Amino acid sequence: MAFEVIYTDTRTKARLGRLTTTHGVVETPMFMVVGTQGTVKGLEPRDLLETRSQVVLGNTYHLMLRPGREIIAAAGGLHRFMGWDGPILTDSGGFQVFSLAKLRKITDKGCVFNSHIDGHEFTLGPAESMEMQRVIGSDIAMVFDECLPFPCPEDRAIKSVEQTLKWAKASKDAPHAQGQQVFGIVQGGVYDQLRRKCAEGLVDIGFDGYAVGGVSVGEPENFMYQAVDASVPYLPEDKPRYVMGLGVMHQMAECVARGVDMFDCVIPTRVARHGTAITRRGNVAIKAAKWAFDQGPVEEGCSCYCCRNFSRSYVRHLLNAGEILGMRLLTIHNVWRLNEFMAEMRTAIAGGYFADWKEQIKETT
Repeated sequence: MAFEVIYTDTRTKARLGRLTTTHGVVETPMFMVVGTQGTVKGLEPRDLLETRSQVVLGNTYHLMLRPGREIIAAAGGLHRFMGWDGPILTDSGGFQVFSLAKLRKITDKGCVFNSHIDGHEFTLGPAESMEMQRVIGSDIAMVFDECLPFPCPEDRAIKSVEQTLKWAKASKDAPHAQGQQVFGIVQGGVYDQLRRKCAEGLVDIGFDGYAVGGVSVGEPENFMYQAVDASVPYLPEDKPRYVMGLGVMHQMAECVARGVDMFDCVIPTRVARHGTAITRRGNVAIKAAKWAFDQGPVEEGCSCYCCRNFSRSYVRHLLNAGEILGMRLLTIHNVWRLNEFMAEMRTAIAGGYFADWKEQIKETT
C-alpha cells in the first residue's frame, strides 16, 4: 500500500500517515520544500538532510525550458542530476497557466506559452507535461490542470473544471515512470458545487493521491478554508490529500484538522532571501537595527545549524553586507522551522492533544 493512515484524531479530522515512494517513506502531515529548477534556493542536498526535509518539489514548466528534456534524460533523471536521493514531487506546470496568464493561450490540448526566458512559443499540455515528468522520474507526478485566479466568474470556473477533468484523464492515461504515483488536482475556485464536481470526477478517474489546487492565489483566508472544506469530504480517506502552495503555520494546522496531509510553499526560502526569519512567535526582520548587538540565536530554543552556531548580530551583518551566507543561514533556519513544526504536529496527533495544540498555535504564530 502506497499510503497508510496510521491514526486519526478523535476531536478533529487530523491524521498520521505514511506515504511509501520509490525513494523512501514519508511521514505525514508534512511540508515539502520547493526546488523549482532542480534546487532549493541556497541549499545543498546535505542541507536538506540536516533540516529534516522529506520531499523536494520540482516544476515541470521550468525544467522543461531549462535545462530541458534531453539534458535531464542524459543525466538519468532529476534525482541523479541534482544529487538528491530522497522523494521528488513535480508540479505539472498547471500553476503557470495562472501565473503566466499574459504569456499563454489555452487550447483543448493544453496551453501555448511564450517562454518567459526568450519568448519562443511552445505547447505544454497533459501529453507534454506527463512525458517531461516521466523523464524527470519524480516519485509523484501531478496532473496537468488549470489553476484559476481570484476572483473568477462562475461561468469561467465551470469551463475550467470541465477542462481540468479532461486534462486529468489524459494525464492518467499517459505513460509514467516506473513506480511513479500520479495525483489529481481539485479546482473550482470559490464555488462549492464545482469543487465537489471536480473532486468526484477525479475520484471516478482514480488517482494515487489528490490535491486541492487554486488556493493561496490572493484570496482571503476564509475562502481558502472554504475551498478545502468543499473538496476534502469528497476525496478517499485511504489516499493522501495535498493543499498546494500553502506554508503558513497556523493555516497548515487548520487544514490538517480538516484532513489534509501534505503542503508545499516557497515562503521559507523566499522570505529568507529578504532577511526574514520564520519563528514560532511570528516573522522577525533580522536586518532591523535593534539586533545589531544581539548575541542570541535567530530564534531562542531553536536547534537548527544556524541557531546553534551564529548570533542574530552576525546574521544581520551578513544580510546587510549582501553576503550570500546570510541568506543561506536564514534559509536553513526557515526550512528547519517548518519541518520541526510539522514534526511537533505529528507528535500532537499521536499524543491525542492536537486540538488543544492547534488552538495554542493561533496565539503564537
